[in-house]
Amino acid sequence: MARTIRKPAHERREQILAEALRLFARQGMANVSTRQIAKAVGISQPSLYAHFRSRDEIAIEVARRAFLKLRNRMEAVSSSNHSARERLRLMGKEYVRFGLEESDAYRMAFILERRNLTDEDRIVIHQAGMHGFSIVQNFFQDELDGDDRTTAAAAQSAWASMHGLVSLLLTRPDFPWVEQEALIETHLDRLCRDFLG
Repeated sequence: MARTIRKPAHERREQILAEALRLFARQGMANVSTRQIAKAVGISQPSLYAHFRSRDEIAIEVARRAFLKLRNRMEAVSSSNHSARERLRLMGKEYVRFGLEESDAYRMAFILERRNLTDEDRIVIHQAGMHGFSIVQNFFQDELDGDDRTTAAAAQSAWASMHGLVSLLLTRPDFPWVEQEALIETHLDRLCRDFLG
């Protein structure tokens, strides 16, 4: 009988998160149990509990990490030496690319079923999302001459515009879209023109 090699705790934790994300994406979070996640990882349910207390805790961490990845991608281009217009375009492109390339993580971050979450869990997700949104908000505060309400509205509108495109591309793949790259470029051109002239 072959001996199972025990993975270091951090590797096992990453494996749990990866398998949970895969299951959540295919079955919906409400239809996945810790028993199913443990089975997919190849460990016992009690072993899973050594890393996470519940399915919801796993889901919260998956969503938190998704927002962090998105923030890191947008932050990398927001601080570049490009013009304001090009930086906004690049941030938008990173947002859209993240949503399309990592659609499972994107869905968990933005479309996470929150019915059974505690207030504390909701706060964790909200803070993670706001941490990502702050990149866009800071951009508009720096680039627009306006009061806080005006720059906040611009940032929220731009964020909603990027989210809308990603959501439609993910949830309506059968719509007769034009070539995807052309659509993304057109969308981002309009976004930049609307906000920066």
